[in-house]
This record gives sequence, structure tokens and C-alpha cells, in this order.
Amino acid sequence: MTSNESKLQDVLKKRGISMERVDKLLEADIPEAKESTKKLMDIYYTLKVTADMEAAYWYNRTWWENDGDILEVRRAKAVAASLAHMTPTILPYEKLVMNKTKNVRGAFPFPWVCASFFNAQAEALMKEVDAPAESEADAVSMVGAGGGNVTESYGNIISIAKKFGMRKEEIPVLVKTSEPWKGISIEELSDKYSRMTPGYDQFKRIMDSVICMFDSFAIPQGREVMNYYLPLQYGFDHIIEMCDEKIAEVMGEAGDDGDFGMSRGYYYVAMKEITKGLSTWCENYSKQAKYLASIENDDALKANYEKIAEVMGNIAHKKPASFWEAIQMTLCCHLGVVNEDPQSGLSIGRLGQVLQPFYEKDMEDGVMTEEEVIEILELYRIKITCIECFASAGVSGGVLSGNTFNNLSLGGQNYDGLSAVTPLEYLIIEAGMRNQTPQPTLSVLYDEKTPEDFLMKAASCTKMGLGYPAWMNNQTGMNFMLRNYGPEGMDLHDARAWCLGGCLESAPGCFLPLDYNGKQTMIPGGASPTCGTGVHFIAMPKVLELVLTNGLDERTGKQVFPPHNKKIDSYEAMLAQWKEYMELTTEVVNRCNNIQMDIWRKYNMPAVNSLLKPDCFTKGKHIGTMGARYNASINFESCGTITFINSLSSLKKNVFDDRNFTLAEMTEAMVNNFGFKTAYATNVFSPDFRESTENSPKYDNIFAACVNAPKYGNADRYVDEIFKAYHNYMYDMVHSYRSYYGKPLYLCQISVSTHGPQGFVTLATADGRLAGTTYSDGSVSAAAGTDKNGIYAIFESATVYDHSLHQNSQMNLKLHPSAVRGISGTRKLLDVVRAYMRKGGFHVQFNVVDSKTLRDAQLTPEKYRELMVRVAGFTQYWCEIGKPIQDEVIYRTEYDEA
Repeated sequence: MTSNESKLQDVLKKRGISMERVDKLLEADIPEAKESTKKLMDIYYTLKVTADMEAAYWYNRTWWENDGDILEVRRAKAVAASLAHMTPTILPYEKLVMNKTKNVRGAFPFPWVCASFFNAQAEALMKEVDAPAESEADAVSMVGAGGGNVTESYGNIISIAKKFGMRKEEIPVLVKTSEPWKGISIEELSDKYSRMTPGYDQFKRIMDSVICMFDSFAIPQGREVMNYYLPLQYGFDHIIEMCDEKIAEVMGEAGDDGDFGMSRGYYYVAMKEITKGLSTWCENYSKQAKYLASIENDDALKANYEKIAEVMGNIAHKKPASFWEAIQMTLCCHLGVVNEDPQSGLSIGRLGQVLQPFYEKDMEDGVMTEEEVIEILELYRIKITCIECFASAGVSGGVLSGNTFNNLSLGGQNYDGLSAVTPLEYLIIEAGMRNQTPQPTLSVLYDEKTPEDFLMKAASCTKMGLGYPAWMNNQTGMNFMLRNYGPEGMDLHDARAWCLGGCLESAPGCFLPLDYNGKQTMIPGGASPTCGTGVHFIAMPKVLELVLTNGLDERTGKQVFPPHNKKIDSYEAMLAQWKEYMELTTEVVNRCNNIQMDIWRKYNMPAVNSLLKPDCFTKGKHIGTMGARYNASINFESCGTITFINSLSSLKKNVFDDRNFTLAEMTEAMVNNFGFKTAYATNVFSPDFRESTENSPKYDNIFAACVNAPKYGNADRYVDEIFKAYHNYMYDMVHSYRSYYGKPLYLCQISVSTHGPQGFVTLATADGRLAGTTYSDGSVSAAAGTDKNGIYAIFESATVYDHSLHQNSQMNLKLHPSAVRGISGTRKLLDVVRAYMRKGGFHVQFNVVDSKTLRDAQLTPEKYRELMVRVAGFTQYWCEIGKPIQDEVIYRTEYDEA
């Protein structure tokens, strides 16, 4: 017991209050979601993820009709047409409208990005038979079989990529739309030119062995923050006028830029086209709402349709004049960007600060009540949850687990360095507590200046077991911004504008002056292109495995790396060979991914996103030509960090320090899975399950030594020094490579769901993990079952290096609900967060759930349709997550005391 707790007990005792009463004091019950929300969520739960060809058809048609036009103008016209011709769907009880497609849970293919999959299957699809061969990453990725996923074809529905259902009558349109892109899609052009790199064969071996999870072209946008400033400040009609003014000013003028100066005129023509498309899209919804109002007999529904028609008609042309119009405008722009490319992680940013001026005026004028605002925010959650990413099974299941990571950040500091928390942000949390949906996930930028009552409200939301909000260290984030973007001129003001892009990618921002209600407010927004699309999820333990097997993948019998043929007689020699393979991997993957992204930005340059990043508009340059303010935003993503660190610790201890076994003996034991059955045989992917074979006794001693070797997360200096040295090496190594923007890469540490499929392809590891089971989650979480000294020991281990060296770190913790019961439990949870933040930890997130519940939900998913868990940097419905990740989440260490 601390001295403070003792003093508190004394004070309460004098007042006749026992600590037991305080511990049992419950927080106020959370009100139910609004009736409109409940009705729409009932619909959502019955829906399947649907792919249709409407948007793709209009894009394709308009693209080829404008053959020969300037590419960025042609691209803008095609995206604009796909938006302007989309059928407007409005459900009863909606107040916010617009969807990614005409379907509520809809997505569509992008054959101009990736056509080979569809062209290869054209005959099979037309004959309605199963698809031919998958990529290795697709084959080892599992999509959750419950919820809205269409994992198998049935009736009139064809399953595509194990997730999306497409009606048979749409298949001919898919085949016909894909055929013209044969050989010239971003995927195929990238492959054509990647073959010219000297390391192409090595690149293919790395991809085929799933050392690298996926290519950059698969999701070229996202992992960044939206910027809604221009449409909120000016409105679409005024933006079109501004484009005309800019065209008159710069067309035919190079200025002082001989490379891109002449392109400015074409940029503004493209921006005019895309703005017209967005405007027409909104106008179509206004017309549809008017029509529905004209045939509606229910007075309340009729009035609601009329209000939607008014809101959509206004934002189709003018800047928003109310909170309702402002949030609808941001939703329109957000959906516009997610429709121009297959993408995930298009983060909403600090929406509660962006929309505060509109909320404030409506409150002052009595236009809306707080409860009405909460209803809008509840409905907003449904809209964001409905966003789907059409991608391969390897991406959709093996990386995303069906989520698209539309992150909404709260708190942090404002332009003046004060707490940025606004009254609207309290309501955003409230809406997230009432309408419990996976998206938008919420993230608190924890700062010592943040109001205590706001932190307590956020903590009370976290402990509900929703997986959100997660907690980020605002100061560490700012330090990373200044370290990484200082060479591009970032100052302290812009550093304060940062927030999360994607599930956990720190993304740069800037403040801009919004004029509204007679005031000028500095609002934050994104200021970079994607903060990803570099080297995607390198399986650290798999690379170490190949060091021990001389570059040979024993699982497949394929030679992945050139044989090193070295006698590894010291820990240093082993680590040096791992670094050699790591640097070879980074070299060849980065070069090929640079080609992929360079071809993407030349042919599929962002249209809507290049309108919304204000610096692009100011410069007259799209995102691909570095129109954004900050461009050193491309990363190297890692997976399985702690499995790798614990394996190094075991090898160092058992082979090189204590010399209990030779490296050959250890390798033989791992190749033979320590004598146990593999996860491939048992279909159990959790480290807590082992089924012996007749060979088990042969490896008993080695297995026991591996399990008992020093493990990360126990404040053990032996392994923590290995962890610290790893981070220093990775900082230098990753920064030595350059992105397609010519800027240094940086390390991104998020497992997302890749620790499932990449664990699947990896043999047993020296930490005692068995073949095929998932890697450790996160990047600074302890491997499940290996942390013996409690949460604070993990914090000690996690903070042996400066977290601002890298884009992020990821700490996942699992608490039993009893550990945070009542108001005192909320305080304990906040104290845990605060302790980690004060030690310099960057990120911590919590699953507050009983493992018994998860096991039951795995057996009877139909009883738990609404159950959500935190997987990595995101929350997802339990039944839509693949079994390997479910097994891993169940087995995470569960703390019964915070």
C-alpha cells in the first residue's frame, strides 16, 4: 500500500466511510444508443460485405473516354465520374448519408491498380467455379468466418478474396472492366520494371516465403491524416472559383520551377474536375432525399428526409453553416479519398477540434442540443464502420482483419501549446460508449496538460472492453515529429498538430486558420502523403530462422537467401549474419516497392487527397510530386519483434554463454518442432497448446532450456540489453535507405494481424514457440505467458530505449474486468497509463475482457455478434477475426490487478 493510499484510508475512516465502499462505487450507467442508431445497427449486423462494379465501371469508362488527356486531369475526371454516377442510397432513420458504394457495407475492385488476379480468373469466374492459385500470403491468411465476411460462394453470390460477395450478374462487368488493364495495371507495370533491378529474383523469393507480407501497390494510400480545411473554409463552389483564378494565373507559366512549374496549371484543372465530382455526388443525395420525402407518409421520417436534402444541397455548393453540415462535409471528403484507391488507415484526425467552432455556435444559438449532437456522432460511427477495403485475402485477412483503421485522435496540444481538448471531444467519447462499433477507433494523445476529468472519461470508456481509446504519449509523438521532419522545416507549432494516421502510424500535421462565427480558430489537419508504403512487415524471427538453416526454408524446401556457409561460433557472428540478411531484404524490397509507388504516383496520382492537403493546393502540385508539406513519411514495418528478441536471448544464453547445447543441436530441435505436433497439424495457433509425439523426449532438455531462458518484459537486464541494441541498430539501418521521395525511411512497429500468417510460415523458435503459432503481438508487449513480474516490469523493459527514435511502438495489455471495477478501478487504469507515459512509453492499449468469454465466443460465435476486442492498433468484431489471431488474443497474459 502506498503512503497516499494509507492517508486516504485515514481520511475516509474519520468520516465513517470504508475503503470497501469506495472500491465498489460504480460509475453512472451509460445511456443506451439512440433509437435511430439501434435501428441502423440492427441492419448493419445482418449485412454481408458486398462488392459491386458501379464505381469501377464509371471510372473505367471515363478513363478510356479521355485517352490522351494530361494524366492527372484524366485521373481526376475518372475519379469524379465514379463519384458523380454512384447510386445514392439513403436508409430510413439516417441523418448522415453517403457510403463508399451504393451498398451499405460495400467495396469495389480497382483493376487499374491490380488486374492480374481478375484476368487470371476471368474464365473461372465466368464459369462460376473456384478461383485458381493464390499467392503465398493469401494462402496462409485466415479471414474470420462470421459476421459480414463472405468466405464461401453460395446461391447467386460469388466469394472473392475470401471476404467479398459479388452477385453473379456483376461478374461479366468485372471481367470486362479488368481486361483492358492487362499488362498495364500498376501491379503489372511495377513488376515489369522491378525485373530490371539486380535483386529481383531475391525479392520474389522473399515475397514467396512471406518474409515480407505484401506489396506497396496493394494499399497505396492511407496511414495518414485527412485535412478538411479547404472545404470547411471555402465550400465547393468557391474552390472551383479559386481553381479558375489559379488556372488564369499559372497556365503557361513555369515560375522558378523548371521541373514542375508548368504542371501547376494542369493540377488546378484536375482539382476543378474532382471538386465538380464531389459537388455532384452531394447534389445527387440531396435529390434522392427530396424524392424520398415526397413519397413518405410518416411525418418524422419525411421531416428527416427534408433535412438531409437541405444539408446535402447546401454542402454541394457552399461552405458548412452548422455542425450537421460540417460533419457531413468531412464525411463526404473522407469517403471521396477512400474511393480513389484501395486503402486502409485513412485517419480522421482530431475531428473534435476541427468541428468545435461549428458545435460551439450551434450550442450558443440553440440549433442543437448535446443529445442531438451525440446522436449525430453515434450515426457517424456507423458510417465509418461501414468502410471496407477491397484487397486480397492476404491483405484483408492477414493484415487488416477486416478493419480499415479510420483513427480519430483526441487531446494533445493546440497551436499555442495548451491543452487541445474541446467540449465536443467529451461527446465523441460518449458516443463511442453508447454506440459500440469498431470504427472510428479512438486514440487519446496523453499530455500532462490534459484535463483530469477528460482523462477519467477516456479511461472509463477504455475499461468497458471496447478496445478504445488507446493511449499515445503526446510529448514522445512531438519529439518524433521534430526529429524526423525537422530537416523539412517542421517547427514546434506544426509538431503540436501531429496525430495518428492509420492504426498507429504517427503522422505530421499543421494548423490553419478557420474563419467561422466571427472568430478565427487554428484547426489541425494532415500535412503529408501516406505514412507507410515502404517495406511492409518483415518477419524478424523468420530471417533469424534462415540464418540457422543457411538460407534454406525447411518448411518449403526452397533456398530463400544465398547460403552463407559460415561456421557461426559466436553470438556476434550469428547476429552479424542476421543483419546481413536483413539488409539484403531491405535493399531489394525497398527498391521494388519504390518502383511500385513511383508508377502509382505517375498514373494513379491522388485526386481528392491532393485537393484536401492544403499545401498541394497552395503549390499547385499533387501528392505524388511532393505537394504536401512533409514528405519524409515512408516507413519500414516490422513484425514479431519480441519473439525475435526472446529467441536471441535463448540462443545467447543456452548456446554461446552457458554452452549447454551446440547451435546445430538447437537448430535440429527447432526444425523438428521440439518433438511436438505443429499448428498446421493441430489447427491451434496459441502458444499454450502442445501435443507431444514420440520424438518429444529427445528434445525435452532443449525445450525446457528455451522456455526458461531470460525473457523480455521482466525488467531483466540480460535480455533488455539485447532489446536496446536492436533498436539502435534498426534506427541506423532503416535510415540508410531512401524512399521514392528521396527521403530516409524510418521504423514502424505495428503487428496489425501479420503476426498470424507470418507466424504460420515460421518454424519453432528458440524462445520455445512452436511451428505455425502466432508471433508475439505488438512490439513492446511481452510474449504471452512469459511476463512474470507484473505490468510495471514490462514498462521497465519497454523503455530501455527512446521511443521517439521510431514512428511508434505498440504495447498491448489485457486486464480482467474485475481489475478495473468501479470508479477506483478507473483511477487505477489511468494511473497505469500515466506511469507508462511518464517513463517515455509511446503507446498502450487494453483489452478488458475475461478469457473465458473469448473461448466461449470462439466456440459459439453466433451468441457474440457484438463482441469486440482490441487486436493491434484497432478494434474488431470477434467473429470477423481469423482463428490464429483469436487464439493469440485469448492467450495474452491476463492481469487481475491494475
